[in-house]
Amino acid sequence: MEGAQEWCLQCGTPAPGSLGTHTPSWRSSAIVLGATALLALGAAGAAYAALTKTKVRHVVVVQVPAATASASATPPPSATPTTPAATPTPAPTTAVKPPKIPLTAPTPKSTTTPKTTTTPPPATTTPTTTPKSTAPKKTAASNPAAALPAALLLDTNSVATYNPEGYPVETFGDPTLTVDGDTSTGWTAQVNPAIAPKMAVGLLINLNTAQKLSALQLITSTPGMTVQVFGTAASTAPAAISDPAWIALSARKLQKERHTLIKLSDSTKAFRVLALWITGAPPASIGTPTSPGRVSVNELELFPAK
Repeated sequence: MEGAQEWCLQCGTPAPGSLGTHTPSWRSSAIVLGATALLALGAAGAAYAALTKTKVRHVVVVQVPAATASASATPPPSATPTTPAATPTPAPTTAVKPPKIPLTAPTPKSTTTPKTTTTPPPATTTPTTTPKSTAPKKTAASNPAAALPAALLLDTNSVATYNPEGYPVETFGDPTLTVDGDTSTGWTAQVNPAIAPKMAVGLLINLNTAQKLSALQLITSTPGMTVQVFGTAASTAPAAISDPAWIALSARKLQKERHTLIKLSDSTKAFRVLALWITGAPPASIGTPTSPGRVSVNELELFPAK
């Protein structure tokens, strides 16, 4: 060893006169180790005690809200009374009371409820009026041809003016308009002022083949005419209405309505030519000598026998 060296760096032997020569090295190390162990045990015990105490505190903290736990963590107990000082919470309860005032508003609602009770009664009276209007009965009476078979399909060339008295041709209208299906148009005949209200004109319907007939429907815009239906089995119409070849199929009838169904008396015999003979004009169609009136036949329909 050198002069200032107290320990051997190779074997650890102390130099003569150093601290190591008075106390053996193993004793000093044992003392150090024992003191260290005691200190470690004491620290462990203190730590254990501290851990057990904090566990109890954690249990208490779980039961208390986080806001109070932070307050309890402060050592001075005087901090706890400060929390009740936060009494402004009851203030909102008093603020909620004002809305109770509008609760009186429902009172007007009670006034509206009686109004609803008055509305249902009139509703019950309206249906009573509807069944009184028996419209179907009127239609059945105004159109008795609905119970008959379908009308015959007449050619426009099958209708002609019947003028045995030889009146001027210009005093008559177009006879084909009586079978065109349009009730707004029709054949017209001028009323002779010399014999008015009497008349002696008509229309001829040629069926080309003899057929049994049950009724004739007449539609006119000049109701009030006196008409009669004749028939013949001949291929051409007789020259005069008084010819015995004509057979009266209906009585002389005053047509009061715009639509008239004339039932034919003999439906067992077949006829080829029919004549709608007009013997009287309505008073409204007579006219004057300077302005004679007219009668009109707007539509004709023939119905076969069943």
